[in-house]
Amino acid sequence: MADEKKLSAVEDVKSLSNFLRGTIAEDLASDADGFAKPNTHLLKFHGMYQQDDRDNRGASAEGKSSKEISLMTRTRIPGGILTSVQMIAHLDLCDEIGNSTLKCTTRQALQLHCIPKSRIRETIQRIHAVNLSTLAACGDVNRNVMCCPAPIRDAIHDEMRRATMALKDHLAPRTRAYYEIWLKDDASGEESLVGGGEPEVEPIYGPTYLPRKFKIGVALPQDNCIDIYTQDLGFLAVVREGAVVGYNVLVGGGLGTTPSAKKTFPALAKRMAFCTPDEVCQVAEAVVKVQRDNGNREDRKRARLKYLIADQGIEWFRGQVEQYFGRALPDCTEDDVHDFDDHMGWAEQGDGKWYYGWNVENGRLYDSEDRRWKSAIREICSLLNPGINLTAHQSMIFTDIAEEDKQTLEDVIRRHGLPLSEEISTVRRWSMACVALPTCSLAVTESERVLPGVMDVMEAELAKLGLDQEAFTVRMTGCPNGCARPYNADIGLVGKTKNKYTIFLGGQLIGTRLGTIFKDLVPLEEIVPTLVPVFAAYKHHRQTSESFGDFCHRVGNENLHAWAAST
Repeated sequence: MADEKKLSAVEDVKSLSNFLRGTIAEDLASDADGFAKPNTHLLKFHGMYQQDDRDNRGASAEGKSSKEISLMTRTRIPGGILTSVQMIAHLDLCDEIGNSTLKCTTRQALQLHCIPKSRIRETIQRIHAVNLSTLAACGDVNRNVMCCPAPIRDAIHDEMRRATMALKDHLAPRTRAYYEIWLKDDASGEESLVGGGEPEVEPIYGPTYLPRKFKIGVALPQDNCIDIYTQDLGFLAVVREGAVVGYNVLVGGGLGTTPSAKKTFPALAKRMAFCTPDEVCQVAEAVVKVQRDNGNREDRKRARLKYLIADQGIEWFRGQVEQYFGRALPDCTEDDVHDFDDHMGWAEQGDGKWYYGWNVENGRLYDSEDRRWKSAIREICSLLNPGINLTAHQSMIFTDIAEEDKQTLEDVIRRHGLPLSEEISTVRRWSMACVALPTCSLAVTESERVLPGVMDVMEAELAKLGLDQEAFTVRMTGCPNGCARPYNADIGLVGKTKNKYTIFLGGQLIGTRLGTIFKDLVPLEEIVPTLVPVFAAYKHHRQTSESFGDFCHRVGNENLHAWAAST
């Protein structure tokens, strides 16, 4: 028809892919360094991105930039729950095949970087051998389901973990392409992770899957450690007399934006309805199907669920969900987010054992002369065989520690030149950064590699002002896509162009409010000097018990700029 809209190029790739196969197998067998462009879109569904190390780009004989193509793999880890064996397997892979650095992500997953194409199949098979998968860690499907990582043994947390695993299984892609391409030579011959011998059909996603990526999280009102309002779909537990009686369903969160496209924006989720624990998967399926059938497939910049809700309204969206679900849903209860716990340090699990939350700065696990993260983890896993739960703040929790082993764990950490969580400043503990340069193709400036230096200077300035015990979030990204969730932080530092950042202020620790632009195009070295007068104003003008983000939101940018100009 004349008025029929033209689909995006990625939609064409998915449509012709034969359930995500494309010509990946042919590319894999070729001598080329990388995969053809259409297949790079499909690879995301399989849990990998084609990248290059931008620090190592050189000039070819023709004067053009040359790239050493490699792959980043992301392992899907629902709720961030790992065994020691699974963690060691990833440390082995990063040492033997990758670039010797393992990354804990902001969504409770693990990333390996600089995997050569010639060894990507081996990498996937070795991840599969420890009962994990990269399928649906990326791509236009539901990705890793997040959940509070606290290993507390009670009815509330048990139910949240149950819901997380049920959602992961229910919304998993059913295509056999993953098994056929990556695993079928695996001696185990197991297909359980990818749907096995089911018919070639995608009952939830259909042959072209979703218009864009989709993210789910499960949280508690008193513990929004997974930033539930930034998820496409959130399940906020409603607790009565020590049990989860249901969930308030939140929809439409998402922080990615394109500054040059005014039609894009970060958004926090909206409260939609209430469901019982046994309705979680069916409600999630209904939400996914509404997005599948109504989301924008013409413009990927506006393809996330948040734009469908912004354009059509929450009441329209709820009505559509109820049609797919089959009946009306009750309204949300009054329960809402009111606190945040990063779960660092020692705490009892409730079963006689302990867990220890260990702060990993920006999630980067590496060994250097003075800091040996990987070696420490290997020794802890070998000696104590703990469970390992990854947090949404890029850190990790060692679980199931006996009372008599607590000192051993601390001794191992110190012996490898690393600080205990209790020894880390408050501002550094609550900071995080995305990977950015050199491996992320979207990055316009640094993030992970420079934030520790920013924290060094910020720590000193806060100590001078007597504010070093204040808890607030500082989050940095190398581009506006928001992978480290800067837009709802107390302080968001978003890469705008080379070595320059936009400073956002006025978000909050509990994650239920977006910040606003305080200053644009701030050079890296001027970030802390720009913020020091604001810190001083906070010290002198805050109300009792007022957080930094709440203060900035209350007084507004005009007052902040006026106070800054007067210092």
